[in-house]
Amino acid sequence: MATRSEQPQRKARSGLLEPLEAPRPPAPSDLPTDRFINRETSWLDFNARVLALAEDVATPLLERAKFLAIFASNLDEFYMVRVAGLMRREATGLAVRSADGLSAREQLALISRTTAELARRHSRCFTDEVVPSLAHAGISIQFWSQLGEAQRERLHDYFHEQIFPVLTPLAVDPAHPFPYISGLSLNLAVQVREPGGETDHFARVKVPQNVPRLVAVDAAEGPEAQGGSGAGVRDGDTASGQTASGQTASGQTTRQACFVPLEEVIAAHLDQLFPGMEVINSHLFRVTRNADLEVEEDEAEDLLQALERELARRRFGPAVRLEVDNDIDADLLTLLMRELEVTEREVHRVSGMLDLSALWALYDLDRPELRDPPRVPITHPRLSTGDGEAPDFFSVLREGDVLVHHPYDSFTTSVQRFIEQAAADPQVLAIKQTLYRTSGDSPIVDALVAAAEAGKQVVVLVEIKARFDERANIRWARELERAGCHVVYGLIGLKTHCKTCLVVRQERGGLRRYCHVGTGNYNPKTGRLYEDLGLLTADPGVGADLTDLFNVLTGYSRQTEYRSLLVAPQHMRDGILARIGAEARAAAEGRPCGIRLKANSLVDELVIDALYHASQAGVPIHCLVRGICALRPGVPGLSETVHVRSILGRFLEHSRVLEFASSDEFWIGSADMMHRNLDRRIEALVRVGQQADRDSLRGLLDHAFSDAVSAWDLQSDGRWERRTSRADDVRLSDYQHDLMAEAIRRGHR
Repeated sequence: MATRSEQPQRKARSGLLEPLEAPRPPAPSDLPTDRFINRETSWLDFNARVLALAEDVATPLLERAKFLAIFASNLDEFYMVRVAGLMRREATGLAVRSADGLSAREQLALISRTTAELARRHSRCFTDEVVPSLAHAGISIQFWSQLGEAQRERLHDYFHEQIFPVLTPLAVDPAHPFPYISGLSLNLAVQVREPGGETDHFARVKVPQNVPRLVAVDAAEGPEAQGGSGAGVRDGDTASGQTASGQTASGQTTRQACFVPLEEVIAAHLDQLFPGMEVINSHLFRVTRNADLEVEEDEAEDLLQALERELARRRFGPAVRLEVDNDIDADLLTLLMRELEVTEREVHRVSGMLDLSALWALYDLDRPELRDPPRVPITHPRLSTGDGEAPDFFSVLREGDVLVHHPYDSFTTSVQRFIEQAAADPQVLAIKQTLYRTSGDSPIVDALVAAAEAGKQVVVLVEIKARFDERANIRWARELERAGCHVVYGLIGLKTHCKTCLVVRQERGGLRRYCHVGTGNYNPKTGRLYEDLGLLTADPGVGADLTDLFNVLTGYSRQTEYRSLLVAPQHMRDGILARIGAEARAAAEGRPCGIRLKANSLVDELVIDALYHASQAGVPIHCLVRGICALRPGVPGLSETVHVRSILGRFLEHSRVLEFASSDEFWIGSADMMHRNLDRRIEALVRVGQQADRDSLRGLLDHAFSDAVSAWDLQSDGRWERRTSRADDVRLSDYQHDLMAEAIRRGHR
């Protein structure tokens, strides 16, 4: 590998990046037309890998329930955004085809077939595997027909006290039009009839969302119930926090826990909602609606108000999916399809419970033996004082950069504490930060508010268009403004997705800048669940770059050149393509070369084509992609040197890393290899400067791509094959568990 002094493609660290020779885009005839995997199919394959974790009997039981819930939530968002976009394209007659040549209609048909099979697997895993296993562990989910008489009596009381007062049955007849069905709500479609009559009437009963979905009721038949323990339905209880019966790891026996779906309780009491009428039948249904926002930013006088108006309209988006009981009455289904304006293609018949995201409640049960072992994040050694006190971050960073790896390195004692210390330091004059998503009770926001109230100049770019977090971010923006912060909303037509913080401090020699550039949001909660990287540095080049970048975000600057950053949409793609081209030239010249890429998604056609050309030149290429990958690896004559792997597990793999071996360059940042990131977002990748940090990233990727870890490997035909053991039947290690163990060893050292 080339040393730092042998890298002719850039100037000294404090100077601007010298442009590399960007490869010309390949002509369409250069590469085969079938070189791309369909993006939507690849996303569904990713969710199938999530489902595989739920199906794996080696996964702890409550973790299996968690992955079933994640699968359901993922699929909801896929329909609200991706399928909604394809349906809109189909309806407007746009002839834009996907990179693999499919029309919107063809992709929708493919999605319908694929999701039908995935939904069957999802239901089968829940009904046939997870529910019986939970029951064996003392956690039962029962339908009304399975309950004993004593349990039903308790639920009668619970219904009258907690459920009945909030229900509103809505009739449908000439005087009552079909009611609006809100997205993702559960509803009962009810058929009733006058006693002795022959005409059926339709009514809709919405399952309330402010009442626990899983109603906890003590087991009626066990010894404790017979002994008169006073157990019954617990008012307002969800599954959260309840104990369940079974042998714990320590051999102790805990109480049984029985849960009944709320819709089952309501369905059993429909006669009390329609007194004097005969209830013929009822079936559960659920509607998914288009939730993508369309705001004309360049025409809006006030973006905040325009977005609030659009959020109000979003709940009335067209239906894109109708989930129904598998045995729904044909007449009821016809009525729902007509009123909701959906076709057979959008109808999803589900066996068992609808909306398994409700299983998140079970995950909070006090049954640690049914979950992954608890994990305590370790304070990064450079930030540990040994006595639990916070270090002087500014002194530490003057000595050298700190590369943190969450959640193995604690977010709280690194990034959060850095911002809190900057807010409290009287020598800090200004803090500038981007906020894309943060937690509900954010200590980051609290620190910025405190800094503004202390008289510091605080500039916060709040991305109010962050999908599904718009309302929360509007609230943060207003709170920050009230505290005296300068709040901006970014650039028209672009989302600000970069994760950057700049601290300006008065010191003896003058002003000094301290920075953080990361791959994940400033969110302490996801900082415990998402795998991310962050660079804390006092490097003058990075500080100057962030100063320029914030001037672009807040003013009229048209800065396009940076010292240590690649910034989208100005020149990130060109910078990446140029570096891929440099590796291809190194291969042609017989010099050491190689590309390793870690991302959530790899979709951008220009980047993929550049990787194909590099592979044809002989460059070894390894891609670690959590989600969507449109690149076909291992195709003779096209991508023989390309290997693609996916790792899913306890934590959400979220960091983005690029390694270019011929120049010993490592870059980390917020951008995936997607059109939206490279063309329609403000993104930043920062070059990792210190050799020790580059070695750390190299070791991280070495381990991820080793043959010793369990992973999924992408085949040239688009199939993902899971590797869990070697040919000699030795079980492969869990990559994330390995990193946890290493973090603990590092903490002890």
